[in-house]
Amino acid sequence: MTKAKLNPILLELHGKMGDMVFRRIRNGGISLIRKADMSKVKWSAAQIAQRKRFREAVALAHQALADPAQRAEYERSAAKTGKRAIELAISDFVRKQKG
Repeated sequence: MTKAKLNPILLELHGKMGDMVFRRIRNGGISLIRKADMSKVKWSAAQIAQRKRFREAVALAHQALADPAQRAEYERSAAKTGKRAIELAISDFVRKQKG
């Protein structure tokens, strides 16, 4: 795998550029991959339901992080676990939906 040291200006790259996608990887680095072509995928009913639940969990996580008190709590937990606050919030809401 090719590795590059990024200029501090470029450390926050994320999103799409043409048919390529910048994404964060676990060790804090950034990866550039080709965007997946999902146009011909036939989703099953279970997959559609799961995608809907996840979409709802993401929306609830964004609402929770809009509250300064909840955001501070998620930020503290995120610092301990090495994850991002949004990831912890989403996982909380996904678990609540299952349980």
